[in-house]
Amino acid sequence: MIATTLLFLATLIVAYANGANDNFKGVATLYGSDTASYQGAIALATITTFAGALCSVYFAEALVQAFSGKGLVPAAVAASPGFLFSVAGGAGATVLLATLMGFPISTTHALIGALAGTGLLAAGSQLNLSHLGSGFFAPLLVSPVLAVLLTIPFYRGLRAFANRLGIKRESCVCIGTQQFIPIRQLQYNADLQQYSALTPSAVGVDISVGTKHDCVERYNGRLFGISGQSLVDGLHYLSAGTVSFARGLNDTPKIVGLLLVVEALHIELGMLAIATAMAAGGLLNARKVAIIMSRKITRMNDGQALAANLVTGLLVIFASRFGLPVSTTHVAVGAIGGIGLANGSADKSVMGGILASWLLTLPVAAAIGALIYALLGFFPLS
Repeated sequence: MIATTLLFLATLIVAYANGANDNFKGVATLYGSDTASYQGAIALATITTFAGALCSVYFAEALVQAFSGKGLVPAAVAASPGFLFSVAGGAGATVLLATLMGFPISTTHALIGALAGTGLLAAGSQLNLSHLGSGFFAPLLVSPVLAVLLTIPFYRGLRAFANRLGIKRESCVCIGTQQFIPIRQLQYNADLQQYSALTPSAVGVDISVGTKHDCVERYNGRLFGISGQSLVDGLHYLSAGTVSFARGLNDTPKIVGLLLVVEALHIELGMLAIATAMAAGGLLNARKVAIIMSRKITRMNDGQALAANLVTGLLVIFASRFGLPVSTTHVAVGAIGGIGLANGSADKSVMGGILASWLLTLPVAAAIGALIYALLGFFPLS
């Protein structure tokens, strides 16, 4: 009884850490493109991630089995609360540490590292290395590269399609809280470094050159009677909700897999408990990672952010359906990085730091998981 209780609590810590590090990733483009405030973005992420987590019990059973340790270590080891407690401890501690430091790492990656490190100590030569490589490492390595390769042509194709429909991006500056003057209606004075408005409604108004936050972009044109900007914003919100839903769908069963040995707990109740812990983590501890994902990797306008979200959502949903343990973090960062490469604004130092944190995730989680399992040899769960 004590063993299963401790395992349940450790699993909730993993879920909380997952929410803190991952929940905002689905809506990072909303905040990064100034389409939504932080509070509005995290509220959307919480609701849609929670919905995806609840639906995962019906659509992602393969992932539950994959992350229970079955097929990776002998059945007797996989059914041991001590083994699963160590995996949960290794993954949870790694993700919490990264969250406090502001690094957007992958809970999936941390779980795999903890499974590998703990499994090596618990099963030794019986650890199924081929299954570890093909079933876990391959999807993790391929998914961010695929996200980059898909996002660049997808964004360019989406932009060309929008242009054909007459929905085009228009740079502008804003005066006060109401007036909107497109750049094409302004005359630039190089000596004074100022813009002068040419439109009758703004005669005599001078606009000084400011920071990039003084200059915004909107989409003109109409489609089916809807303005281009409203259409892009609506699709952007829809895509962000889709990504968050997909993340809940993909991540929840991986964590639930740790609870399969708790026979007294119905899987539906396990999903609900984990979904609640994920929501709490996102609401309370997501801000540091949110800033990195939204503001530091690259600059995005609404259309670019929409393209990144669509690629992320489609890839993660596809992976969830076929039981592939991809990381929403890897896919989302890959898609956002792809936009940065397409528009030339990617911050390579920030992306390098993120890649370094990814490389450290697996060995750190493996070491912590193995250490916890070794300590349980002196203080066994009972």
